[in-house]
Amino acid sequence: MADILKVACVQMTSSPDIQENLEKAAHFIREAAAHGATFIVTPENTCHIRTPSALKQESAKSQDTHVGVPFFAGLARELGVKLLIGSMAMKEEGEKLLNRSLLFAQDGTIQAAYDKIHLFDVALMNGEIHRESDVMAPGNMAVTAAVDESFTVGLSICYDLRFAYLYRSLAQKGANILCVPAAFTIPTGQAHWEILLRARAIETGSYVMASAQVGEHEGGRKTYGHSMIIDPWGSVIAQAGEEEGIILADLDIELVNKVRDAIPALNHDRDYTI
Repeated sequence: MADILKVACVQMTSSPDIQENLEKAAHFIREAAAHGATFIVTPENTCHIRTPSALKQESAKSQDTHVGVPFFAGLARELGVKLLIGSMAMKEEGEKLLNRSLLFAQDGTIQAAYDKIHLFDVALMNGEIHRESDVMAPGNMAVTAAVDESFTVGLSICYDLRFAYLYRSLAQKGANILCVPAAFTIPTGQAHWEILLRARAIETGSYVMASAQVGEHEGGRKTYGHSMIIDPWGSVIAQAGEEEGIILADLDIELVNKVRDAIPALNHDRDYTI
C-alpha cells in the first residue's frame, strides 16, 4: 500500500471573517484526516473573500503576521498530514498582495510556497468584470514539492488552469499530482471547469486535485464549486456538488506509470518555428 496515497479536497464558502474561515476549514480538514487522508487540499481564498477587492488589501496580513500560518501549521502537526492551503492573501512590500499557496509538512513547517502567476483580468460575456491585478502582484516561479516517496505535487491556483504550458513544465519537473485550488465563477465554471481540469490530467498523465470555493460570498459574488479529483487517464474519480464538504480518493502511482508509459507525450517535445 506504500504506492497508494489517500487524499482529500475541501470545498467551502469563505466569508469576509478570517477566523471564521479558519475554523470552518479546520472542521473539514479534521473530517478528511478522520477518513484516513494524509494529503489534504483547501480552496483558493481559504482565509477570506472580500468584495470589493480593495477590502482585501485592508484586511490582508504579511506571512509573518497572518494568523492562518500558525493555525494551519499547528493543525498539520496535530493531525500528522501534509496540508496544502490553496491560497491566502499575503501582504508584502508595496501596495499589492500575493495570492499564495502554502504546503505544510507533517511537522508543521512550511515545505513550499507558490504565488499565483496568472492573474484573473477578464470581462465575461454576462457582464462580470474581474481585475485581480488591481490588488494582486503576479508570482514568477513554478513550484513542485514531494508529498511522499512516490508522489510529487505541482502547485497552481485557479486562472493558472488556462495555461497548459505551466502544467507541462510542472509534470516534466517531476509532478504527478497537479493541484488547482480555485474560486471559479459560475459562468466559467459551467462552461470550462471540468473540461480544462480533465485536459490537464490527460496532457500530463497526472492526477489533478481541484478544491473549489462554492456558493455566495460578500457583495453577491458567486462561485461554482464542483471540486474534483481526476486520474491520469482523465476520468473523474471524485466530485463534489454545490455544497460545502470534502471529497476523498485513493491515488495509485502505478496508474501514473502505466499511463505515461502508454502515451509518453512528456518526452515528445519538438522544436518548431512560427
